[in-house]
Amino acid sequence: MSLTIKGRPVRLSLAWLKPPPLPPDGSMTLFEHLRELRYRLVVASVAIIVGMIVAWFFREDLMAILRHPYDVAIAQLKAKNPGADTLLVNNGIASPLTLAMKVSALAGALLTSPIWLYQFWAFIVPGLLSREKKWALIFIGAATPLFASGVAVGYLVMPKGIMVLLGFTQSGVSNLQDVNQFLSFLMRIMIAFGIAFLIPLVVLMLNLLGVVKAEHLSKYRVYVIFGTFVFGAVATPSTDPFSMLALAIPMTVLFLAAEVLAHLFDRRKARRLAADDGSVRASVDDDVALRRLEAEDEGRPDWGPSTP
Repeated sequence: MSLTIKGRPVRLSLAWLKPPPLPPDGSMTLFEHLRELRYRLVVASVAIIVGMIVAWFFREDLMAILRHPYDVAIAQLKAKNPGADTLLVNNGIASPLTLAMKVSALAGALLTSPIWLYQFWAFIVPGLLSREKKWALIFIGAATPLFASGVAVGYLVMPKGIMVLLGFTQSGVSNLQDVNQFLSFLMRIMIAFGIAFLIPLVVLMLNLLGVVKAEHLSKYRVYVIFGTFVFGAVATPSTDPFSMLALAIPMTVLFLAAEVLAHLFDRRKARRLAADDGSVRASVDDDVALRRLEAEDEGRPDWGPSTP
């Protein structure tokens, strides 16, 4: 594509939007990794922007959905403390526009999650072979519902967390909540839950590619589970154990399931390697036997390989 500026043709190249060519073995230099990262980020960003534009036309309905956890929490809080005074407010002239953009961006990210999740996986495993591309498709097929499930769990635990946090409000004090801050808080929790649900799947896929061994998962299982509960306590919005367990227990179950599958895959790999090794040995034995017979037919005591 070319443009004319002050009578001079200027050629515009879009080659920088393409990923760098990959060698057959998949090895890449640091500069090629940076080009690959740029390409993946551009594709993911464009996809999210397109999803954001689509979600913009449904921003009112989306805002009602995102506000629902707050309304449920306030209803439960006022049932216990009728004197509680809380209100969602917009601060600033540009706050309504910022709020609409945040809602659209969150919806666009969720809508286009299969695209940017694939870009994430393709960057981790560059130069996918035909067999590895099959695992990439399986990763996307499993990652999308897992990420959506994590986001849904984060959405469902929000009312309990909000009620606990607002329950510390002193009597006679009005609690005015900026709606933009509330939405940012909700988005962080939902995305944290979604990413957390993806961690065991990433571990399993790395095992399938031979990067992580099942024995390593078993060796560090206790530390991983402990770290999972610590992460659940830090990432959840409230101090109650329910929110922490709502994140930590599914993550632990998913990790244990990934460990079991990793052991099954490693055993299958070991059996396949043993079968291939047996085939090679059988082929060598057959070759030795054939040479022995040829040597006996020729009356030579030495039945080893002859030199030309």
